[in-house]
Amino acid sequence: MNFKYIDSKQLEQMLQTEQKAYKKLAKKGVNVDMTRGRPCKEQLQIAMPMLENAAKCNFAMSGFDARNYGEPAGVKQARELFAQIFGVKSDEVIVCDGSSLDIMYTVVQFALQFGILGSTPWNKLDKVKFICPAPGYDRHFSICENFGIDMITVPMLEDGPDMNLVERLCKDDESVKGIWCVPKYSNPTGVTFSDKVVERLANLKPAAKDFRVFWDNAYCVHSLYDEDVKLKNIMDVAKKAGNQDMIYEFCSTAKITFAGSGVAAFAASQNNVEDVMKRMFFKKINPNKVNQVMHVEFLQDVDNIKAIMKQHADILRPKFELFDVKMTEAFNDVDNVTWSKPLGGYFISLDVPHCAKRVVQLAKDAGVKFTAAGSTFPYGIDDNDSNIRIAPSVPSLDEMQFAIDVLIESIRIALCEYYAK
Repeated sequence: MNFKYIDSKQLEQMLQTEQKAYKKLAKKGVNVDMTRGRPCKEQLQIAMPMLENAAKCNFAMSGFDARNYGEPAGVKQARELFAQIFGVKSDEVIVCDGSSLDIMYTVVQFALQFGILGSTPWNKLDKVKFICPAPGYDRHFSICENFGIDMITVPMLEDGPDMNLVERLCKDDESVKGIWCVPKYSNPTGVTFSDKVVERLANLKPAAKDFRVFWDNAYCVHSLYDEDVKLKNIMDVAKKAGNQDMIYEFCSTAKITFAGSGVAAFAASQNNVEDVMKRMFFKKINPNKVNQVMHVEFLQDVDNIKAIMKQHADILRPKFELFDVKMTEAFNDVDNVTWSKPLGGYFISLDVPHCAKRVVQLAKDAGVKFTAAGSTFPYGIDDNDSNIRIAPSVPSLDEMQFAIDVLIESIRIALCEYYAK
């Protein structure tokens, strides 16, 4: 069924029916916030043993007292742990404080003020541009907006960004300095970049020598199912191509232990690590190494992290599956509504062409908050007014039931209104 081909009289009847159902839901006075991908309370409890055992930690595990000054690139064992996660050498890792977003912001700021590996500082250039696959992560776009960096939207396809367009954009334009990537269980589509896309990104030949691939691997261990989706190691490919300086990698424990109180890490070539540390020296004497030791003792190694993440998956998976079941029941035969079925990560990408803003507003008025329509695109501009990011992690299953019911009625009303025009 396509709402476009339903006659106006039938649309009016459908609208009246759905408005009654919608008002009935709205009168319940239930409030559900699905605006951000935050761990729920049950997930946060998983890491509580880390706090309970904090006083017993070996704070001298590296040979230095983590409670004192020193080790500006992070505790040795923390660098080794993140090296396992990234698939790089430990001396190619800097371990920082709670947020990978903070590291991304910092390295962009350094590039603007000081340049990269001797290049002209970006703030002395007429134009600086970033390639932004969309739908994508709104906070990447916010960093660019904050610094006045122009954003070029490229479509996110089923296997990653449109590489034909990416290659063409950066080939001849020196003002194109970077591309944002969430390569595994991408925010919000859930896409994992194919081997071919990773290879093409690692083999880019940009006009700008200081072009960087910002590889935000936020969901690298966040599978919803036992069988993990494999992502090709971009640094391995880049090294073979002689492009190791082009890659900046990021990840954190924000959705493994405690959001905002975890540990974040940056991985790059030796040249880049030295360049960033040269600037970091003036910003901070050292990161929170006490927290790093606590995390090392709790997380231990990649195998133990997988076991911890299975506990997270067992909490999250029913919410994702409930969404798919209820939406399938409501819209299986409707051409105007599509959604992703991610195998990991924190989000579901919903598309309702021409109606996203109206759907989000209707849902909000009935007590259910979603991220603003358009936020998954640079400058908040979704030309098709289509995409809505769904964050199912925080609500309980009962709250999810209500939220999806509200969403379904909001979609039906919005579609009836739009096609009745």
